[in-house]
Amino acid sequence: MALLEVTNLRVSFPTADGVVQAVRGVSFSIDTGRILGIVGESGSGKTVLTQTLLGLAPGGEISGRAMFNGLDLLALRPAELRRIRGAEISVIFQDPLSSLHPLYRVGWQIAEMIRSHDKSISKKQATERAIELLGHVGIPQPRQRVNDYPHQFSGGMRQRAMIAMALSLNPKLIIADEPTTALDATVQAQILDLLIKLQQEMGTALIMITHDLGVVADIADDVLVMYAGRAAEKASKHDIFYAAHHPYTKGLLESIPHSSAAASRLKPITGQPPSLINPPAGCAFHPRCTYVMDRCLRDEPRLIPVGDAGAHRSACFLPSTAIGTSDAAETARRRAVLEGRHEDALRIAQAIAESPESESSVIA
Repeated sequence: MALLEVTNLRVSFPTADGVVQAVRGVSFSIDTGRILGIVGESGSGKTVLTQTLLGLAPGGEISGRAMFNGLDLLALRPAELRRIRGAEISVIFQDPLSSLHPLYRVGWQIAEMIRSHDKSISKKQATERAIELLGHVGIPQPRQRVNDYPHQFSGGMRQRAMIAMALSLNPKLIIADEPTTALDATVQAQILDLLIKLQQEMGTALIMITHDLGVVADIADDVLVMYAGRAAEKASKHDIFYAAHHPYTKGLLESIPHSSAAASRLKPITGQPPSLINPPAGCAFHPRCTYVMDRCLRDEPRLIPVGDAGAHRSACFLPSTAIGTSDAAETARRRAVLEGRHEDALRIAQAIAESPESESSVIA
């Protein structure tokens, strides 16, 4: 049985402009000791998806199930959820400077986290544990730095302190919400290496939220690609990188800069993510898709098995054999487009082809 199994999670927020459908029927699971990468552009629903599990989506209208160790997180009372949050499921947020209180010492904040869940631990014991944790995550001179304030730490050190706090109670699951976004490349690599090392030492499950497929390549076992609040593709890391099926996943991969192509132009995905107040009919990606067909405009694709392994699933109407970047896969895609594209879809494809960033990437 999976450590966490989320089924048909839906989250929406009523606003003055309409109802924002932030998460639209997402299902996924993660086992103990595994790392799941959740990727997608800003606004795809990644953060809302995971924060909802911990009751951090105030005002949201929520449905679905999230089974964690036999308990439905979405059905728990606030007091019951507080006992799990931090102790069994920890979160590392994107901006450690706003997550750490500026008026309290770093060590005190870690110790307070420990004592809030275990009243039997004295202040002295909790402080010693905080010093041990700071040393464990690579903070130099932890016995002295434990008394520093957040502003006295560098960005990388603050993120290390947040990781120490997340690990303080040996949680079963850690959710890391873009923990390296505000860091430079060198520090980002150090933080990723630290997360992998600690995750392997403790056997903790880790959910890594990011928009950077390079991070996923370094750290994840499995990948969930999200677009417009829905799962576009789910697969192992190998299948995502070498046998991608969904055009959105393919577009994300093609937009990654490569050192071997330093003189060539990047190949971005045309257009912008849709409004989640009024998402497009049919497949939400169709206004930006180079393989758009008539069916995409009216029907919403379901996640179905593709390729040879049933664990690889994609929400796209392209043939299930059209995976990866081989000539045979591209031929299958083009054949499907030629058979399934007529006037309405052709008009959209031509509009994409005429956009400045398309670089003739559309089958028009």
